[in-house]
Amino acid sequence: MESLQGLDTRLLVDLLRDRINPSRSLGQHYLVDEEVIERTMRLTEEFDSPLSSNSHVLEVGPGPGSLTLELLRSHSNVTAIEIDKQSVEHLERIFGERKCTLILEEADAVSERWPEGITHVISNLPYQISSPIVDRITKYHHSEPIQLSILLVQEEFAHRMAMFSAPYDIGPLGLNLWLDFDVSLDRRVSPSSFSPSPRVQSRLVVLKPAIRPEAEGTNKQLFRIITRHCFSNRRRKMRTLLSKPPSRISRVSGWHRERWSKSVTKLLSSKSLDLEDGWADLRPENLEPIDWITIVAEISSE
Repeated sequence: MESLQGLDTRLLVDLLRDRINPSRSLGQHYLVDEEVIERTMRLTEEFDSPLSSNSHVLEVGPGPGSLTLELLRSHSNVTAIEIDKQSVEHLERIFGERKCTLILEEADAVSERWPEGITHVISNLPYQISSPIVDRITKYHHSEPIQLSILLVQEEFAHRMAMFSAPYDIGPLGLNLWLDFDVSLDRRVSPSSFSPSPRVQSRLVVLKPAIRPEAEGTNKQLFRIITRHCFSNRRRKMRTLLSKPPSRISRVSGWHRERWSKSVTKLLSSKSLDLEDGWADLRPENLEPIDWITIVAEISSE
C-alpha cells in the first residue's frame, strides 16, 4: 500500500475542486492554510492531549481531506463523517489505497450515530451545523468523556461559545458549555485561508473538559431548557420570563406546568437564596453562570 507521502493541502483541495463546485448549502469552504492546520495540531499538545495511535479522532465534514491528512500523519485512528457523496468518493480515491487508519462514513454527522471511544473531535465545521454538532459533543461527553475538541467555526459563534464579551455574547450556548468545558479562543482565521472564501472571519476554539464542583448534581437537561427559555426573550426581566413555563418542560422527566408554577412561586418569594438582591428584575444576560446554577437548583428542589 502507498504511504501518505507526496500529499499536501493544496493538492487535495485542487483535486476535489477539479471535480465539483463547492456547495453553498453544505457550507463547503475548504481549508487551504497549512499554518492553520499546523496550529490545530499543536493545540492538542498545548492542552496536554497529544494525538497518538491510542487516539480516536472524529472529524466532521472532511471535504478534500486537508485536515484529515495531518490527523492521519499523527498515527491517530480517524473516523471522518462526510455528507457529500462526491467528497466521499474523492476521499476514497485519495486514502483508500494508502496505509492509514481512516474510517470514512457517508452520512449526516448531525443525526448519524457517532462511534464509541472518541477521544478527540477535531473539525473545520460547516457554519450551519456548528450549533447541533457542539450540542452533540456535549451529549456524547456526558456518556463517554472526550479528552479534547478543537473546532474551526465562525468567529461570532466562537465568541458565543466562550461568552467572550458581556452582555452580548452571554447566552444558552456558552452557559451550557460552561457546565462541562473550559472554552478557549485561539487563532483568528481569515477568509483567505479557505477556498472558496467565506464572507466572515473564523476562529479556532478549544473545548477542554472542566470539573465544576459548584455544578455537581445539576439537572443539565433542566438547565438547558431553562436557559434557552429565558434567552428566547432576553430583553425581558427574569421575573416575567420565569412566570411562564418553558414550552418543552414536559420533556424533562417528572416535570409539568403545575410543578413549574409551584416551584417558581417558591423561588421568587424566597429570601434566603445565594443571589444578588433584585435578581428577579435583571435580564438573563446580567446573571453569572453560578446564578443559573442556583436558580435551577432551587426550582429542582420543589
